[in-house]
Amino acid sequence: MDIILRQILYYGYYILYVYYFIIIIHVILSWTPIVKTRFYAFLTQITNPYMSIFRHWFVIGNLDFTPMLGLIIYQVILAFIASVL
Repeated sequence: MDIILRQILYYGYYILYVYYFIIIIHVILSWTPIVKTRFYAFLTQITNPYMSIFRHWFVIGNLDFTPMLGLIIYQVILAFIASVL
């Protein structure tokens, strides 16, 4: 049973790791004029459940720094899961 749980955590970690890079791609593309494409809309649908938690927490002027906050917290969670593995 321990081996099955370890495999579930292992594959779950890599799925979350891929999701981390999807969030990074979404944040980088949000700074470009590609925002009006279907691909960007698809990335928004995928990343919105996590990123909407942090929406408008850390805003200075017109700059919204909450994606960085979300990425830092996500990276801490990934590091914790990696330490468990």
